Amino acid sequence: MSSLPSQEWSNSRLVEECVRGNEQAWSVLVDRYKNLLYAIPLRYGAPRQDAADILQAVCLDLFHELPRIRDAEALQGWLIRVTTHKCYHWKRRQEPRGEDWEERNSELPSGAELPPDVLMELERQQLVRDAIAQLPERCREMIGLLFFQQPPLPYSAVAQKLQLATGSIGFIRGRCLKRLKQILEEKGF
Repeated sequence: MSSLPSQEWSNSRLVEECVRGNEQAWSVLVDRYKNLLYAIPLRYGAPRQDAADILQAVCLDLFHELPRIRDAEALQGWLIRVTTHKCYHWKRRQEPRGEDWEERNSELPSGAELPPDVLMELERQQLVRDAIAQLPERCREMIGLLFFQQPPLPYSAVAQKLQLATGSIGFIRGRCLKRLKQILEEKGF
């Protein structure tokens, strides 16, 4: 049995362990980058809740992409690009619809209110919300506490809120994320 993951582990080792289903490695990987990924949307001017949503979306993208990561040591750059891309789209959605809005967005197909890429992102977000809604109540609560709270809650606080042992959070979270991934894949995500 391998030793417990730690912040000293390389990205390559963490990604490899995550792909094998090691929930503790996932926790260390997210802990390594969550502050950076949360700070990027704040620099774009996003309110804390929107920054939390962006962080959550990046973590879901990372979870989904883990098996396809070729160069785990370049993970930080990938995460920054993904987060920046999501921030760019968030910023575009924040544009005021003043008198010149239609002129600025005249390239939209007739009858469309949103650019196709923004619409696709909104559809993906809804797909995730629908998938989360299909999870058992305990998993919905845990995912809400782990991924939708800002600042992110430590395991001890999540354990206390869910009346669980702190050591069981990683295991249960892993099962919940595995089930969420399964639902998303069934939906073609």
